[in-house]
Amino acid sequence: MMKHILTGAGLASMACFMACNEGQKNAAATTPTPDAVAANVDSTIHPAQDFFDYANGGWIKRNPIPAEYSSWGIGNLVQEELYKRLRIINEKAVENPTDATSKKIAAFWKSGMDSVKINADGIKPIEATLRAIDAVTNIQQLIQLSAKEHNRTGVMCDMYIGQDAKNSEAIIVQFSQGGLGLPNRDYYFNTDDRTTKIRQAYPAHVAKMLEFTGLDSNAAKTAAASVVQLETMLAKSSRKLEALRDPEANYHKMAVTQLNKIAGSVDWTDFIKQQGISKFADTVIVGQPEFYTTLSDALKSQPLDTWKNYLKWNLISSAAGTLSDTIANTSFAFYGKLLRGQDKQKPRWKRVLDSEEGAMGEALGQLFVKEFFNATAKKRYENLVEEIRGELKTRIEHLDWMSDSTKAKALYKLSKITKKVGYPDKWKDFSAMDIKDQSYYQNVDAARQWWLNYQIAKLGKPVDRTEWDMTPQTYNAYYNPSNNEIVLPAGIFTVPGKRDEELDDAVVYGYAGASTIGHEITHGFDDEGRQFDAAGNLKSWWTKEDEKKFNDRAAVMVQQFNGYVVVDSLRINGKATLGENIADLGGILLGWEAFKKTEQYKKNEKIAGYTPAQRYFMGYSLGWLGHTKKESLARQVLTDVHSPAKFRVNGPFSDVDAFYEVYGIKPGDGMYRADSARVHIW
Repeated sequence: MMKHILTGAGLASMACFMACNEGQKNAAATTPTPDAVAANVDSTIHPAQDFFDYANGGWIKRNPIPAEYSSWGIGNLVQEELYKRLRIINEKAVENPTDATSKKIAAFWKSGMDSVKINADGIKPIEATLRAIDAVTNIQQLIQLSAKEHNRTGVMCDMYIGQDAKNSEAIIVQFSQGGLGLPNRDYYFNTDDRTTKIRQAYPAHVAKMLEFTGLDSNAAKTAAASVVQLETMLAKSSRKLEALRDPEANYHKMAVTQLNKIAGSVDWTDFIKQQGISKFADTVIVGQPEFYTTLSDALKSQPLDTWKNYLKWNLISSAAGTLSDTIANTSFAFYGKLLRGQDKQKPRWKRVLDSEEGAMGEALGQLFVKEFFNATAKKRYENLVEEIRGELKTRIEHLDWMSDSTKAKALYKLSKITKKVGYPDKWKDFSAMDIKDQSYYQNVDAARQWWLNYQIAKLGKPVDRTEWDMTPQTYNAYYNPSNNEIVLPAGIFTVPGKRDEELDDAVVYGYAGASTIGHEITHGFDDEGRQFDAAGNLKSWWTKEDEKKFNDRAAVMVQQFNGYVVVDSLRINGKATLGENIADLGGILLGWEAFKKTEQYKKNEKIAGYTPAQRYFMGYSLGWLGHTKKESLARQVLTDVHSPAKFRVNGPFSDVDAFYEVYGIKPGDGMYRADSARVHIW
């Protein structure tokens, strides 16, 4: 994934999976495990017709989606391994806390697992804030309270602290659109049956949640209707998913006094200071100014009671997971079951671990890497990064559509990409995080406050380019354009049940080299990443002619993915997913060229009945092994810049000439695209 330039670090855990593999070592020594890719094949499907179903279909048929999940795949398999290990770490910390960190781990775990106390407390943890909302008598008081509660609720808008896109050496306060209870603006306006059903159910859900705050059923229904009407106003001025991918169009640096002019209902200097930010320049970055104008107008036009109920709704919704089972289950019924298709919640212990990962996952990560990611594995993937970098260098040098001047700058940027592999060299210090013997809500809140203070402390200081925004055990990776870096946590290289040394190069070059390393490097040159220079600044470094040629070639990919129907009548949004689709294709091409130089490719000896070349493409497909419920697929199409897994295999493969050669793809096959319709960028 590409780290979105509008994303700041905080408590909210990234939607990713954690992984480990070396725990299988002893069992693997005595019990052979199935081949990493051959075991997943569905031999009833021809690879030329649907490669994803061919490569992964056997596993999918044997592994239905569990009731507590909306999808099930390789990420979940490695997650399950780690869940068990993290539970042991937490339970040992409870039995025998040996240092300050283990004491915090123990306190967090005990508070989250104490369902008797959590259920007995009910709404108690947020009662003081509810009373404060009830005490508000004018809009200015409400704005001040909203500012104080913003770190808990994200009410009204999105404010965060992060690198200046046009001056990557500076940390600055930034604002973007937000304040919606549905996943994004399209849920308020789309007319397809699935989205309409969700929108129609939404007011009743808001009403149920407001009843927990003390409103009777009739008052709650009336309040919910006004809250949804207010959110719809904000949604009208919110940009679509694809529009948010244009970094230049979403960059508006201005004095706070100018923000006060376009959104004058709020004293934005005071709004910032109410969150504990006393030291900041009088300049901010606003992503979508029109949203703030609408927000300001709504603060004037909408009744005070509507805003108070809106704040109550945001408070109860954001806190639901830390409150009683009744409240948490009501929230899950809408966001988990209706929106994602989960039939039941994960057990409490897994939910607590998910929360703990967001609160202090890096502390757990220190324990993880000591046991599950050795120096040999780290070196293997560091070397692979350099091989992939070398292949992109060669491809850039031989591009027939790019001018020499742009090539020189592209090669310079490539040479400056920093690689971070496995785990950070410097760990975060959580000693000031106030985790102790208190309620689960209070511990989660203490973690939120620590993360806010952590971000505030960055203001006015040099950017720490050694920092990681993912934990080592994360089954994911990212490219950060502001640092011009790829970050590859140890977890992303895991194949469930396999030690690293058991994996042949064909699988590794497809699974890690293509779908991860090559993918992330290519992000530096996708439709968004290419707009940042070698130092991480949003700055044009292309000639106008080269920029047009790039956009023309990218338009072919937009058209290709616009044609894929995912569920019902919903199609992939080719513009919104363009960056990820470009990165997928680039990763496959780079991984393939690097793999062709290995001894395994040259010897061309079969393993488990498959040639090295076949295993390379199967290895890439392994990275997307899994299946997803329709409800979650529909949500992904509307809210995610990543295409669904199946199309991350079949889509780019149909643009790769080597794939046609290896599998003999010909006109009329399901995977075939005419050469004129194939994407040729990097």
